[in-house]
Amino acid sequence: MDGILLKDPDIKPDKKVLEKALGKSWKAYDEMMRLITSPEFSLKPEWRYYNDGKAWLCKVCSGKKTIFWLSVREGEFFSTVFYFTEKTGAGIASLNIDERLKLDFKSVKSIGKLIPLGMNITTSDQLPDLLTIARYKMGR
Repeated sequence: MDGILLKDPDIKPDKKVLEKALGKSWKAYDEMMRLITSPEFSLKPEWRYYNDGKAWLCKVCSGKKTIFWLSVREGEFFSTVFYFTEKTGAGIASLNIDERLKLDFKSVKSIGKLIPLGMNITTSDQLPDLLTIARYKMGR
């Protein structure tokens, strides 16, 4: 969990805390949250403090299904991670997303039966890929 910010269990990540931690990437985070909670996606972000990692993480869900995890990182950016199985991740290669994401996904080491697809987001330009992957995950 190296590099993750928001480690104090007593400081909930509200707008003020997140703005300060994210710095220049706050705009991308704010826009992403508006988009994923819009009627098109209707995703529910849930910030919780996790004792195992000693940090606040945001679980983004559609109903009971986790779509992705989000963490705030040192260096003023946020990371998102989607988890797929071999079966549910089979369509990643055909998505209209950055080729580097596809290559990373193809070569990443699985965690048990789960294959992570991560993104480090600093600008709003990266949001179309995140939204494409979220749509795909929602349909699996």
